Amino acid sequence: MSTYLPTIKQLQYLVALHETGHFGRAAEASFVSQSTLSAGIRELETLLGVTLVERSRRVVRFTPLGDKVVAKAHRLLREAEELSELVQASGTPLSGELRMSVIPTIAPFMLPHILPRLRKERPALKLFLREETSADAIESLQHGRVDCVLLALPFATGDIEYEHICDDKLFVAFPKDDPRDPPASIPPSMIDEGHLLLLEDGHCLKEHALAACNRPELNASATMIGTSLHTLVQMVDNGLGITMLPEMAIKAGILKGTEIIARPLQTDNPSREIALIWRKNSPRGEEFRLLAEELRAG
Repeated sequence: MSTYLPTIKQLQYLVALHETGHFGRAAEASFVSQSTLSAGIRELETLLGVTLVERSRRVVRFTPLGDKVVAKAHRLLREAEELSELVQASGTPLSGELRMSVIPTIAPFMLPHILPRLRKERPALKLFLREETSADAIESLQHGRVDCVLLALPFATGDIEYEHICDDKLFVAFPKDDPRDPPASIPPSMIDEGHLLLLEDGHCLKEHALAACNRPELNASATMIGTSLHTLVQMVDNGLGITMLPEMAIKAGILKGTEIIARPLQTDNPSREIALIWRKNSPRGEEFRLLAEELRAG
């Protein structure tokens, strides 16, 4: 067994550089100076006796062995995280630091009602939030950057555990001057693919909306996209087309100040499932289930 082993900090620096591809951004993400991060990675290379990163003025390129070391570093860092979680889970439930990613189609509509109560009822909990698309949030969970994720299912999550929070119905939003006089509920056949506005790729709500309609051609025909639900609402309010919105956004007042008409989607699966997920066999599983109860109560 080697007397000298890589440190957690050195592995964190290496992973940060691999994820950002830039020494400056990696240092910023690691909350250290660029010289400190660079020196840490050089020390790691000297310790292992290999070159992990090829450096030039413009490009940071990992060697094939460097990529393999990064993959192993991810697993080691996750194990270190779980060791910390194991100790923390033995204390008071929902106390200390907890890092949670939340997707953009949930965060601004659900969290404002929940966070004030959590701060009041769980003062020992230090909740750190990241707003990320579903794919980025799953990657953050797998790499140990966050402890749990609040997102919408179905979505490819990998090997996780989860708690159901609620079902969130989908609505079709029309501009005020739409000539079709929207009925009490909207069948998918009424959606004109030439005027459908969708979120850009990476947002799972787009896939949920298309799946609920069961019309594959909609994805190919929808040519106008938005970066957020608020952008889509403004596009609809200005007569550029129609879109689909989750009920939680409507209840939170996203249509306030507009003249948009919103009607429930009439289909066999007209909703998405809001869930809290975490890594399988996490020692904080019971704590996350308690957090899910808090979210459901919100």
